Amino acid sequence: MADPKGFLNHGREVARTRPVDERVRDWNEVYVPGSLLPIISKQAGRCMDCGIPFCHNGCPLGNLIPEWNDFAYREDWSAASERLHATNNFPEFTGRLCPAPCESACVLGINQPAVTIKNVEVAIIDKAWESGSVAAQAPERLSGKTVAVVGSGPAGLAAAQQLTRAGHTVAVYERADRIGGLLRYGIPEFKMEKRHINRRIEQMRAEGTKFRTGVEIGRDIDAAKLRKRYDAVVVAAGATVSRDLPVPGRDLNGIHFAMEYLPLANKVQEGDYVAPPLTARGKHVVVIGGGDTGADCVGTAHRQGAASVTQLEIMPRPGDDRAPGQPWPTFPMLYKVTSAHEEGGERVYSVSTTHFEGDEDGNVQFLHLVEVEFTDGKLTQKPGTERKIPAQLVTLAMGFTGTDQENGLVAQFGLALDARGNIARDGDFHTNVPGVFVAGDAGRGQSLIVWAIAEGRSAARGVDRFLTGASDLPSPIRPTDRALTV
Repeated sequence: MADPKGFLNHGREVARTRPVDERVRDWNEVYVPGSLLPIISKQAGRCMDCGIPFCHNGCPLGNLIPEWNDFAYREDWSAASERLHATNNFPEFTGRLCPAPCESACVLGINQPAVTIKNVEVAIIDKAWESGSVAAQAPERLSGKTVAVVGSGPAGLAAAQQLTRAGHTVAVYERADRIGGLLRYGIPEFKMEKRHINRRIEQMRAEGTKFRTGVEIGRDIDAAKLRKRYDAVVVAAGATVSRDLPVPGRDLNGIHFAMEYLPLANKVQEGDYVAPPLTARGKHVVVIGGGDTGADCVGTAHRQGAASVTQLEIMPRPGDDRAPGQPWPTFPMLYKVTSAHEEGGERVYSVSTTHFEGDEDGNVQFLHLVEVEFTDGKLTQKPGTERKIPAQLVTLAMGFTGTDQENGLVAQFGLALDARGNIARDGDFHTNVPGVFVAGDAGRGQSLIVWAIAEGRSAARGVDRFLTGASDLPSPIRPTDRALTV
């Protein structure tokens, strides 16, 4: 144990954020640079090194949290980085973007605020990059086997890095113009600056991984031909089909999926545009969907100078504390105030959109909604609660329904789907097509970044076994594993 009395002597303290009026004028990460290091040793010292560390169960990667907490407490950053990388290829991604189910499962969280596991994680990896201790790990010898990875999100990148280090020749195909998938174009710069992706890509290139951007499997290259070209293929194409809202007025101008809106803002930061083709500037913005993607739209609209921002959620407002039906160590549904919500706007719960109203030119002007409630498990509208709110830009952030099938990838490979419409796979992440594997949201459905990385690592082991007959690569999860819930 790092500090036997750490959790008694020190309360929970998290990274400080920059003042709202400062950060909404730029796109840099919201946290005060360097604010973690002065406090992180004491925060890591709050870890109790439990006999049964339930944080391991909360994290699908099986991160060795008590071990790197101990090293961080002692400020042995090199050892902490080694323990961190032992289970996670990209801790700077998860340390910034993961909702931290590990903290929900922290034993300390039974009766007081949990250890700041995410903050410790990101402090360790940022210190490791700063000190130059994150180096390329090229394989000692090549296997002579080739692997194509379709998709460069966290699952695809994790699978590619694991397989490259195992000695296989790996090429990653990405249909966008840059590597990173939703990490690149779905996550705003203020949540994770893209320099973190760029330096990982350079590390992977130094290890031997090849990258092919602007190539969509199914359209630019026939999937069946790709299979013949490589000894194995990993499909990590994500679940990119956005859930739509089929109500009257949906076809009005100014109503867009979140993944039509967010990438354009990110492309400005990449230097592709001086100003985004789709902007919230001066408009009344309504975001439909109360999750993380919705919050990303809220923060983006603030930085673009929206006249107002309203976020709608069909479900009731979650509580501030664990509900009786969501006991420790499960991941609870709690009321969460993100950095974007701190910056302003209104959040409206228990409402449903009935229709949109436009002007004579076909541009959306108002959104009509009604209050709803759940009765006997059914959603019902409350009479007399109808109203309309101004809406000149509407973003639909209601989640994703599955992997893209219109591009021909699924059909050309001949992949079987499961009952939920995801690509089916066996215990080794192997699909019904010999030599074709699936990892991440394409097989699991919409999930968290930490599950995507775990899937990529586990699928890599399945591929390695297929190619060589055995594998020493880790496999933290099975395809059927799910988050710890009740």
